Amino acid sequence: MSTDNPEQLAEGTLISHLIELRQRLLKSVVAISIAFVPCAIYANDLFTIVATPLLKKMPHGAQMISTSLVAPFMAPFKLALFVALFAAMPYVLYQAWAFVAPGLYKKEKRFAVPLVVSSIVLFYGGAAFAYFVVFPLMFAFLTTTAPVGVQLMTDMANYLDFVLLLFFAFGIAFEVPVAVVLLAATGLVRIETMTKNRGYVILGIFIIAAFLTPPDALSQTFMAGPMYLLYELGIVLSRILLKEKLADQRSEEQSASS
Repeated sequence: MSTDNPEQLAEGTLISHLIELRQRLLKSVVAISIAFVPCAIYANDLFTIVATPLLKKMPHGAQMISTSLVAPFMAPFKLALFVALFAAMPYVLYQAWAFVAPGLYKKEKRFAVPLVVSSIVLFYGGAAFAYFVVFPLMFAFLTTTAPVGVQLMTDMANYLDFVLLLFFAFGIAFEVPVAVVLLAATGLVRIETMTKNRGYVILGIFIIAAFLTPPDALSQTFMAGPMYLLYELGIVLSRILLKEKLADQRSEEQSASS
């Protein structure tokens, strides 16, 4: 794009933006509602799938209980709503992207699209990692720590809140590469600073993992380990995606020092 013909962004009135925002929100709600219908029909089956990692590790004869009269209905219903939101999230994010895209330059769009797609994939990857890797190992450890004379009987509503929190925590934790690239792209933190302060980063990651996971070293390590590896991946991606910007920064520093 030449400097004589600068790129023109789409403009509109406040009312037109509000109308478009309403339309995007309605489309998102419709998508979530459509996804919710089959999830609600198979809500009990979905709950069984989510409860399987714990049920397989519980002692023989132990089972999950409900301490509330409405929990056998509300817990699967709540899970169905979250699964519908989880399934419709790519379409919801697409609507958000379609709303803000007209206000971005082409260079910003080329940079933003990979970040949006990778953030979705990483969030799903974090949730899958929690279910298939962390849950079996964590529940195998937690179910064997009960003192003698204490029988493990987990309430279904409390269990659902617990696993939903972990799904969300691991999904957010896997967004570390996206956060690193954004920090480097906006110039808030230089890549050299990120590489020099790895010790502080590791300490911060373990502190965050301690708050987001149960109070045992196993689950904390299973969150902190991937987070640090993804942090390093974010640095590598920043060097690749921001090669031109980093070169410009070095040339500016060299010209300023000379």
